[in-house]
Amino acid sequence: MEDEILQIEKSINSLNSIGGFLSSGNEYKANTMSITWGSVGYMWKKKIFSVVISDIRYTKEFIDKGNTFTISIPYGRSFDKAIDLCGHNSGRDVNKEELTGIKFISGKVVESPVIDGCNMYYECKVILKQKVDVNSVNPELNLDEEENGYTMYFGEIVAQYLR
Repeated sequence: MEDEILQIEKSINSLNSIGGFLSSGNEYKANTMSITWGSVGYMWKKKIFSVVISDIRYTKEFIDKGNTFTISIPYGRSFDKAIDLCGHNSGRDVNKEELTGIKFISGKVVESPVIDGCNMYYECKVILKQKVDVNSVNPELNLDEEENGYTMYFGEIVAQYLR
């Protein structure tokens, strides 16, 4: 258990400082977006990865359709350019695999792919999604007013592993 806690701590620290990828879809069509946020915890007697996503994100459409997502976290700086490009380009407009050189590979449990070459992976099945009432968010957070809202996803972690 202590090793698992240390792995989680290292992965979340890396996610917050370097970034990572949130992916959803299947072997035929998938999309990924860069993230520097998210949390791991326990709720409803399940290990949970929770993340908030803007309602305008293309990846959100894949999550809503398939009810799964993955988190792929690199521990080094080799994905910096890909993380930046995935954060500034929509999969509606570009093929992110071609643009960035990332490669989707099959996960171990869920249909959504993971990003090859990362170090830590979380595979999640959505057990709750909740629309965020932006009026209830602390104004100090300065949410982008151009956004069309947010949805918080609670994903049961069904696989967690290092590569």
